[in-house]
Amino acid sequence: MGDRRVLQSGRLRWLRSLAWMVGLFALVLLAIGPGMTMVRHILPTGTPQLAFLANVISGAIAVIVYALMVRLGEDRHPDELAIKVAPAQLTAGLTLGAAMFGTVMAILMTFNLYTVDWLGPAPAWRAGGHAIQAALIEETLVRAILFRLLWRAFGPVLAFSGSAAVFGVSHIFNPGATIVSVLCIALEAGIMLGALYALTGRLWVSIGVHAAWNFTQGYVFGAAVSGRDAGPALAHSIARPDASVLLTGGSFGPEASLPALLVCASIGIGTLWLAWKRHRLEIATGSISDGRMGSEAAPTVAAA
Repeated sequence: MGDRRVLQSGRLRWLRSLAWMVGLFALVLLAIGPGMTMVRHILPTGTPQLAFLANVISGAIAVIVYALMVRLGEDRHPDELAIKVAPAQLTAGLTLGAAMFGTVMAILMTFNLYTVDWLGPAPAWRAGGHAIQAALIEETLVRAILFRLLWRAFGPVLAFSGSAAVFGVSHIFNPGATIVSVLCIALEAGIMLGALYALTGRLWVSIGVHAAWNFTQGYVFGAAVSGRDAGPALAHSIARPDASVLLTGGSFGPEASLPALLVCASIGIGTLWLAWKRHRLEIATGSISDGRMGSEAAPTVAAA
């Protein structure tokens, strides 16, 4: 959570947490644009490989700027980005994300809601670069900043609801977006990815799930990713025009479908239950509600 400098205990910590949240969000967001421009000047993106590298670096910029600002503004090492556990947790997240979307597509295909035409081998650079970039940037902004600092200010209920709402609304201008798709994104990814962060105390599982979900959706199945074309893919998947948009997600993609909502909600609820059983929610709630997060409590949460 952070309990030093701008987040130290005392009067109006909730207000300082909110101000730091807004400032940190803006700083990271502002760094991404110039950073991407600089990367594209250094690495001309004329080839898919260089475009992939540019996307990955631009995502890494968000993470690096966040880590530096946490070190300066909160006087702590960003344990949520601990390198030691990154390989294992990223692998777990990648596996879970791919399995989840594979399950969604299996349901859609079983009930004849989607038509899937397998095309054969295709370059994965574009889909992979976009998936990694989105996962790094969005998880840093939404989970590490909004979710964490809303929790620091007001506790878990507003952290989950507020960050999920922002995440859903941020997709409102995507092609094919509807109120239903916004609600699905908020309930699916907003709650589930927040729950994974609460359970582990790290960003890595959330980043892995986010990246693998998008990559499996856009590259493996060739479906729309939040209304957008992910580029070359192994297959081409489209919703059957005679099926209800509520069941298929329509042109926005399978993530706005009822099966995706059920699969992600199940994982999210299960993760929340596990976090509760492991006292992740109780510890964090107590440290916020009593206005202190002392040196004894902090390692307990960070050890997740």
